[in-house]
Amino acid sequence: MNSYLDIAPEVAEALAAGKPVVALESTIISHGMPYPQNVETALNVEQVIRDHGAVPATIAIIGGRLKAGLSADEIEYFGKKGMAITKASRRDLPVLVARKEDGACTVTTTMMIAHMAGISIFATGGIGGVHRGAETTMDISADLEELGQTPVMVICAGAKSILDLGLTLEYLETKGVPVIGYGTETLPAFYTRTSEFGADYRLDTPTELAAAFHAQREMGLKGGMLVTNPIPEKYSMDPAVINAAIDEAVEECKAQGIHGKATTPFLLARIQELTGGDSLDSNIQLVYNNAALAAETACELAKM
Repeated sequence: MNSYLDIAPEVAEALAAGKPVVALESTIISHGMPYPQNVETALNVEQVIRDHGAVPATIAIIGGRLKAGLSADEIEYFGKKGMAITKASRRDLPVLVARKEDGACTVTTTMMIAHMAGISIFATGGIGGVHRGAETTMDISADLEELGQTPVMVICAGAKSILDLGLTLEYLETKGVPVIGYGTETLPAFYTRTSEFGADYRLDTPTELAAAFHAQREMGLKGGMLVTNPIPEKYSMDPAVINAAIDEAVEECKAQGIHGKATTPFLLARIQELTGGDSLDSNIQLVYNNAALAAETACELAKM
């Protein structure tokens, strides 16, 4: 076992017994929404996973230790400290660990630590990707590189719609990452159920998802698998409204010279303001939806 890794007792017991476990990220707690809503949402997501037969393992870095599974008190700590916690991608891990600091895990670092712990299924909101204008800025999320090399299934509501979805799909294709539409032929766009872009394959049940990922692992193929699960119809936003808010937020981001890891938190917060909080409500509901599917898929994978 990695000497820097702490696996929570409940998670360790489940893994040892071959029971289903689902990883969750911690950036959504510290950087995704305000306190106390962030803590409430994080605990609710864990409960959704339990209700669907799996064990939740929220992933974070606390005091330089890589954590696979957090207590309620640790989630409360993360929620209260909020944006003061470093948003930790792959490049940040060595320094944060050496300094014994805290880190909020992105999709990238959640995949890394989940894999270290032996967890194969991860539920999140949306992945990062190729940002708009990346042909000149080269602003491309490390999430895409991680999907190309770390064997974890990531269940999300698509790439965040603040991104260039077409270029994100092209990048994933180059890395050999299967993009699965759950019950859909098109790529969901986070706040909305569809986009103009197609998924690689459509699969319709958790059993089919588990079988595809099991086959990928058994063949020893490098990399992960991306499952895109459309936001529930009830919470899907009007594309015209959300796209107008995104366009305005992107222009403000450029004007203020915001870049790098600060880009996504700024855009999501500004979009929330521009939509009167509707985007945050949609964000929370799609995370619950992804957690349920991840737990059901983890249960099926545990049988294989």
